[in-house]
Amino acid sequence: MLARIEAMRAQLRPSERKLADYILDAPREILDVAMTELAQRVGVSQPTIARFCQALGCSGFREFKIRLAQSIAQSVPSVYRDVRPDESAPGVIAKVFDRTIGALMEVRNSLSATSVAKAIELLAQASRIEFYGAGGSGVAAQDIQHKFFRLGIPSVSYGDPHTYAMSAALLNDSDVVVAISNTGRTRDIVDAAQSALDCGAKVIAITQGNSPLAQIATVSLIANVVEETDIFSPMTSRISHLAIGDILAVGVALRRGPALADKLNRAKVTIARRRIDGAK
Repeated sequence: MLARIEAMRAQLRPSERKLADYILDAPREILDVAMTELAQRVGVSQPTIARFCQALGCSGFREFKIRLAQSIAQSVPSVYRDVRPDESAPGVIAKVFDRTIGALMEVRNSLSATSVAKAIELLAQASRIEFYGAGGSGVAAQDIQHKFFRLGIPSVSYGDPHTYAMSAALLNDSDVVVAISNTGRTRDIVDAAQSALDCGAKVIAITQGNSPLAQIATVSLIANVVEETDIFSPMTSRISHLAIGDILAVGVALRRGPALADKLNRAKVTIARRRIDGAK
């Protein structure tokens, strides 16, 4: 929850940003105050607090406090430690793993099961699925698409803006686009998603909450991962996006039933024939 507040802080109204700063400075203090008292301490109105909670995906202040308490209790302190220029191998191992585990925990605790179920339903019924991503998100799009082509659904991944812009304009109402963007503010991805929607296709976004991409998507799967400024560490958002892709692939596989299991088994046998036998 704290990572989500930090991620969306720049997009908030001034009064809501003032509230966000207060919570980030003293998160444990919030757990023991009522909305009226918090409004007085921060100098904002109660409707501002209510809007702030809704922007975070909470039904109200009560749910916000519950999820904030869970976030504090489950936090991994070492996630935010930077790798030093003279870091030893044990330190690099610990810090990179801790950061990745922390990011996965944050996404797991905030991912909407309702949105996941809706996304799985759309993907299971799609006649064609296209995966779009730029840069590192393009690598994630390619990885997720690789899982879906095994399910027998026509699918393709595009990482070139010109290519997915043209492809999006050729879709129809039986197609689904999975658009992947950590910030949700990459213009080419947002424009391609909008083009797909204009053609009647559905768009599933794996992205930051409260972003332009999340706002226009048919279904948004929120992964509010704050990328660290530490130049030595890899992006943890990529791991979270891949995990969400795995969830979708498994969900669609289960949705398509025993007939798909038979196909997957035949593919597995075919691949096994291409391996060198290690037995003597």
